[in-house]
Amino acid sequence: MAHTTCPPLKVLLIEDSPLLGSLLGAMLEELEGVAVVAVAGDEAEALQALQERRPDLAIVDLNLREGSGLGVLRALRAKPECYGQPATAVFTNHAHAHLRERCRALGVDRFFDKALEMDALLDYVEFLRRAATETH
Repeated sequence: MAHTTCPPLKVLLIEDSPLLGSLLGAMLEELEGVAVVAVAGDEAEALQALQERRPDLAIVDLNLREGSGLGVLRALRAKPECYGQPATAVFTNHAHAHLRERCRALGVDRFFDKALEMDALLDYVEFLRRAATETH
């Protein structure tokens, strides 16, 4: 029986900090079966990457250089035909209850606090990769 490899889980990282983007990108790339297809630092770059790369997962920081993560999430919800329907995980320093609620209203799948939940985010990416593997 021929062994078929399933394509990697394509991740778009939307993060305005070059240092954190580089660090998190490297951590994600170390996960087997995960590929970071783009890193975007502002809303316009993020929307362009969503349209061009069609990731399976968008990891979204709420504070960006220009625009906001909420703007990205609103666009995803409003125009799935344009930007696709990736799983969404917010990864932010601003984990206030009212922001969690706004993100939930925008259909965000998971919400992680940068200060406390890096491992939980990586576990979620691994969970999505395993789920994708099981469907192939």
